[in-house]
Amino acid sequence: MTIHFNLEYHTRWGQEIFLTGSLPALGSDDIQKAIPLHYDEKGHWLATIHVPENENFSYRYLIREKDKNDLPEKGITHHAPKSTLTEIYLYDQWQNIPEEMPFFSSAFASCILSRKENPVQEVIAPDTLIIRCFASTLLPDQIPALCGECATTGNWNPENALKMEYSGNCEWSITFPLKGFNTPCNYKFVVLDKQNNSLIYWESGPNRTIPPLQLSPNASVIISGLYINNPQKRWKGAGVAIPVFSLRSENGFGIGEFPDLIPLIDWAVSTGQKIIQILPVNDTTMTHTWHDSYPYNANSIFALHPAYINPENAGILQDSTKMEAYYHEKEKLNQLPDIDYERVTKGKWDYLRHLFDETGVATLNSHGFRQFFINNREWLIPYAAFSYLREKYDTPDFNWWEEYNRFDPIAIGHLSDPESETYMDLAFYYFVQFQADRQLKAVSDYARKKGVVLKGDIPIGISRTSVDAWMNPDLFHLNSQAGAPPDDFSRAGQNWGFPTYNWEVMKENHFDWWKKRFQKMSDYFDAYRIDHILGFFRIWEIPVKATQGILGHFNPALPYSADEIYHFGFNFNPERDTRPFIREDLIRNLFGDDSEEVKEEYLDPNDNQGYSLKKEFDTQLEIVNYFNGQTDEKSGRIRDGLLHLATEILFIPEYKDGMRTGKYHPRIAAQNTNSYASLDWDQKNAYDRLYNHFFYERHNEFWADKAYEKLPPLLAATQMLACGEDLGMIPACVEEVMEDLRILSLEIQRMPKKEGVTFDTPATYPYLSVCTTSTHDMSTLREWWTENPALSQQYYNQILNREGYKPADCTSDICTQIIDQHLASPAMFTILPWQDWLSMDEKLRRKNAKEERINIPSVARHYWRYRMHIPLEKLLEEYDFNKKIKDMIVSNNR
Repeated sequence: MTIHFNLEYHTRWGQEIFLTGSLPALGSDDIQKAIPLHYDEKGHWLATIHVPENENFSYRYLIREKDKNDLPEKGITHHAPKSTLTEIYLYDQWQNIPEEMPFFSSAFASCILSRKENPVQEVIAPDTLIIRCFASTLLPDQIPALCGECATTGNWNPENALKMEYSGNCEWSITFPLKGFNTPCNYKFVVLDKQNNSLIYWESGPNRTIPPLQLSPNASVIISGLYINNPQKRWKGAGVAIPVFSLRSENGFGIGEFPDLIPLIDWAVSTGQKIIQILPVNDTTMTHTWHDSYPYNANSIFALHPAYINPENAGILQDSTKMEAYYHEKEKLNQLPDIDYERVTKGKWDYLRHLFDETGVATLNSHGFRQFFINNREWLIPYAAFSYLREKYDTPDFNWWEEYNRFDPIAIGHLSDPESETYMDLAFYYFVQFQADRQLKAVSDYARKKGVVLKGDIPIGISRTSVDAWMNPDLFHLNSQAGAPPDDFSRAGQNWGFPTYNWEVMKENHFDWWKKRFQKMSDYFDAYRIDHILGFFRIWEIPVKATQGILGHFNPALPYSADEIYHFGFNFNPERDTRPFIREDLIRNLFGDDSEEVKEEYLDPNDNQGYSLKKEFDTQLEIVNYFNGQTDEKSGRIRDGLLHLATEILFIPEYKDGMRTGKYHPRIAAQNTNSYASLDWDQKNAYDRLYNHFFYERHNEFWADKAYEKLPPLLAATQMLACGEDLGMIPACVEEVMEDLRILSLEIQRMPKKEGVTFDTPATYPYLSVCTTSTHDMSTLREWWTENPALSQQYYNQILNREGYKPADCTSDICTQIIDQHLASPAMFTILPWQDWLSMDEKLRRKNAKEERINIPSVARHYWRYRMHIPLEKLLEEYDFNKKIKDMIVSNNR
């Protein structure tokens, strides 16, 4: 079979078009073996290949230019159909990622805009013309059609338009005979009502043209890669954000559970909301204490948290005494205003162990479990072994696990052998994960049937005491820590404690670890939030001997050499500028009456007319360890002062393999140090120039290239809708890359991304974004209102356009006005915290706004225990309130 490719594309001088694809004749997807096309001087690039009959293959075009990287198409891959014809002509369009790419995701295709019709198999007949188009924004009761100037295409009468058939993946096609069909022929796409064929709209833009066709006899022509230009208002939706653990039901065990998402879905449907956003739901069991409540420190990127299992849904205990004890504990826990994490998790682990003793063997022999085990064994066996060994050695730190401190598949194979003594110990964790998977999948299926999207959360980090670090230490830098530079959440920066990623090794493995992570998420979710998407551009890496994020630096980065620093006019002195600059006035300011004691016990005079930290205190880790267990106020004050002294530097040296490389990172926010304050005016200006160049100019293209290496293959691994959490110190390239890849940004009014702006304006948000009032890391609307009265007064007058003094508390009518502004935003989604939705009703909202807070990022050991104050069953009965939300959503065209 002969296939003729025809691509209309206007290149620049020096550029050529190549073709690559899944066939051997096209290089088997190896772009180094791509074949060249030739130019016909009319704007068309042409190629001809011969392929076997009935060969279904995919292909894409790329631009090649001397001494530059190849530029492949970024959009949807072309596909050629199976056929027994002797010749096919393919007329293609260059595929960039369309702006409507989010509508190709399962969030829309499987939930919001899901269609009931089954895809129709395309039939390739001789002497026929097939026109394909993508129509991803069609509502389920709409169908596209082709209407043109000739009789075959309806003589511009929509009543005679050729209705198209659904081919799958948001693509539609129409086939008609070429006999008697004259080209060129002008046409447009129209959209009809599926039930009565009435016209809904003509597509916008100029007429399209079927070009003159000069074909061999019995050939077929396929024109593809077209997109219907929808002139109607862009689709917008609303949703709610709340962690699973915060859900409250009348039949709960003191914590939210997966089945509790079902009444939340019902509430979303009743109020017109289309998306539910939750926090990570992976297993965080490490110590069996409340410290495990932190949802971003999972022991596995695959395993679900047993705390979210509804025990009774898993099975009723045959032992009536134990069942009665469970009911008694359940009643007490469910009355608590907040989560008692330790009692809840202990109760659930105990229940599940009893249930496993009674029904485990039968469950393990069931068809459902066997299928689950086959699909998940790659991660399930190591996770179960990890969990067993964590309990055996009473620590999740595998470095203390004697002969198991390094992951050994053979040793784990012995532990998990069905004939071994330890098999049932591991099988218990299989059983628990089977129950969690079954319950969350049931919720996921229910959400899709109801047209509601479940949006999960993918943390940027992994725990250094996790299955993943144990199994794949080469994928991580276990001698470093990830965190965030200083921001509104924490002035000293954040230290998350997670190891950073070894992206070089991950790239060699084609990012398989990440792809599997995303693919597992897609078992349950149709959208996801990429926590700290900046980490795919660069991560904030903190030396293992530092405890505060302020002493970190970006990785990857392009640190300065000493010569480069001199080039900016800065008189660089490594002895002064890379070590704490400690002077008498700083000591007095930090320690007051304790200054002499501090100088005596913790500092040494140096040759630079100042002081140095004594060797036993010259890192933050040593300072923290020294004061560990000292809880008196004075010790805490001295410890914090010494930690600050350790940050009094202007440059952070770069290390590789424990050795200095001779290059230096400017310390973040160094202008706040006494070291900077002591510089003269010229040197401050020189430092400011190199600082601004480093943080805002030097890395833009470099970091964009790093993101383009990682994000496209990960996005392509699933059909989930991708949303990024792009808060913090954002380089200019982030917005460009996210927009190019059609990743939805996060927009928060009180965290504007523009320089010199106090409050952002929801009316100016980009369409491809998620708009919200606050996140789990922030105070809710009502608490924020009282945190900084001067700031909320400015907001009251300038943003809400209200005169006079603001009320002391954020009243329900003020909250309603704020939320209405956000619903009116152009953003694709307005997803609000559940607490902020409730703020619009004086009777329903919590009395004390301070009790609504989920997390305080500046508190390293925060207890994540927030619960709804009213059960979901009661919320569903609040007709007037629910109608108010629905009316607001409808009136804002969401």
